[in-house]
Amino acid sequence: MTSRHLPVRVARADLATTAVAAGIHPDTLRKFVELGLVTAHVDTSGRLWFPRTVPARVHTIVRLHSDLAVNYAGIALVLELLARIEQLERHRTIRLEGDNPWT
Repeated sequence: MTSRHLPVRVARADLATTAVAAGIHPDTLRKFVELGLVTAHVDTSGRLWFPRTVPARVHTIVRLHSDLAVNYAGIALVLELLARIEQLERHRTIRLEGDNPWT
């Protein structure tokens, strides 16, 4: 009997893997963590682990900083506002899907 193993999607990645996926140097990623722009979890050995969503967030940070010349304090505010807009849009979609004007 042979057993098949399905690939397991890991919900997090280490510093090096995340930095490569985001296209930045690991030190830059550490800096973003220190500034509070990116969230990381620290294990018992002190290694940083990042959610799989971090590379997309880093691309947004880099674009805001490089292309639009927003400083890091401003980037934190922009990211917070973008998250709030996304939350409101989700809430609106859920509410609209729940409303049926034809009944």
